[in-house]
Amino acid sequence: MKKTLISLATASLIASSAMAADKGIDFTTTGQAVIYYETTAKNADNAVDIFNKDASVANVAVQINSAADLGNNLTFGSQISYLGTTGLEKNLVSDTKQRSSATNASGSGLDAVNNTTDQLMLTKIFVAKQIANTTVKVGRQELPKSLSPLAFTEGWNVLKNTFDAVLVVNSDLPNTTLVGAYVGRSTGHDLSTVGDLTVKSSAGALTVAKTAYMLTAQNTALPMTTITGSYYALSGVAIAESSTALWLDAKVADKTLPMGLKVGLQAGLITSDNSAVEDTTAMGIKASIKPMPALTVCGVFTTVSGSTDKAAAAVKNTGTGVKTPLFSQMVANQDAIALDNATFMLKGAYSLGDMGKVIGQYGYTQGGQINLMNAGRSASGKVGVDYSEFDLMYKVKASGVQYFAALVNRSWSEKTTTDFDNQQIVRVWARYSF
Repeated sequence: MKKTLISLATASLIASSAMAADKGIDFTTTGQAVIYYETTAKNADNAVDIFNKDASVANVAVQINSAADLGNNLTFGSQISYLGTTGLEKNLVSDTKQRSSATNASGSGLDAVNNTTDQLMLTKIFVAKQIANTTVKVGRQELPKSLSPLAFTEGWNVLKNTFDAVLVVNSDLPNTTLVGAYVGRSTGHDLSTVGDLTVKSSAGALTVAKTAYMLTAQNTALPMTTITGSYYALSGVAIAESSTALWLDAKVADKTLPMGLKVGLQAGLITSDNSAVEDTTAMGIKASIKPMPALTVCGVFTTVSGSTDKAAAAVKNTGTGVKTPLFSQMVANQDAIALDNATFMLKGAYSLGDMGKVIGQYGYTQGGQINLMNAGRSASGKVGVDYSEFDLMYKVKASGVQYFAALVNRSWSEKTTTDFDNQQIVRVWARYSF
C-alpha cells in the first residue's frame, strides 16, 4: 500500500510535468518545512525525567504543494509530504510524534519512518470544477472544521490529515453556503495509509465500514450571526448498521457589541439504530471579550451526555479519532471532554505585537462513569474520573518562521494501574512556509 502511494506521488509529478510541457500550463509551487519536538513527564515511580531521550519524540517534515489552472474553470492540486526524523533519534528522542510505533506494523515508528520507501506520501491530489455558483472538488483533500465538524482536518500535529472525498459547495441561495460531501476514507495522523472513518465510543473505536455522507448549511441572514448546521449519515458502524449525527453551531459577533463581545452556541446529537447504544447529546456555550486592545478573555462551558448501562458514541473527529469540535477543546483534554462529562474552561490571550502572543487556559472536567478517561483509572468502571489541565502557550513569527511553544500540566482524580495522576508535556515546533 505504501509503495503504491509512492508510485502515485511520482506519477503525479510526471503527469504535472507532461501537462505543463504539452499545454503550457503554469504550475504554482508552495510548501513548508517543519521541525517538531515533544517531551513528557509523569509522577509515577521510576518514571524518566522530562527532556530525557526515552520521554521525547520528534519529527522533521517537508511538504510541497503544486497547483495549476487547467482552463475551463478546472483546477488541479497535489501535495507530496516527507516525514522523517533526520537522525534526531540518535541522541535526542526515542520515537516519532507522527506515524508512531502504535500505528506501524513493523513495531517501530523509527524503523518505518526511516525506511526510504515509506518516507514520501501523497497527502493531497484533487481536481476542482466551478460551474456558475457551484464548485465540485474530487480527490484527497482537507476538510475544514467550520463546515465539517465531525470529519475535519486537524492542524496540531506535525502535518495535517486529509480525506478521500467528493465535496460540492454551492452559494446560489442568498446569505447561504451549502456543502455536500461523500467521505470515503481518511489518512488519519498516520498519513502513510488511508483507512475507514472511525466513531470513538465507550465500547472502543467503531469502524465506519461503508459510506459517510454529510450535508452542511451555513447562513448569515440574521444580523451579527452565523449559523451552521450539519447532518451526517454513517453506515456500516460496528455495533450499529447505521448512525446519524446532527451538529448546530451559532456565532454572534459584531464591532458594535461592547468590549468586542463574541458569543458562541453549539449543540449536537449522535443516534444509532441499535437499541443497545445510547444516543449522545452535546451542548456548549462560549463568550469572549476584549477588556483592552491587547487582551482577550474567554469563558466556556460544555457538556456531553453519558449512560450507566449502555455504550455511547463520543463527540470526536471521525477522521482521526483524536480531537473534538467542542469549544472546550484544549491541547490534550480530548478524551476527558468527548463523552459523559461537564467541562468549564477559562482562557486569556495577550498580544505582544511583533513579539508574539501569550495564551493561558485552564479547564476542569467532571467525568461520569463512561467518560473516556475512566479506562485504566477505575478498576470497577463505576467511578467517574475528574480531570484538570493548564496550558501556557507562546506563538511568534520571525523572519518568515512560525514558532510555537507549550507547557501543559494534566491532573486526574484517580491514578492509573501504572500509578500516576499527574503529567507534564512540553511541545515546541517551528514552521517555515515558502
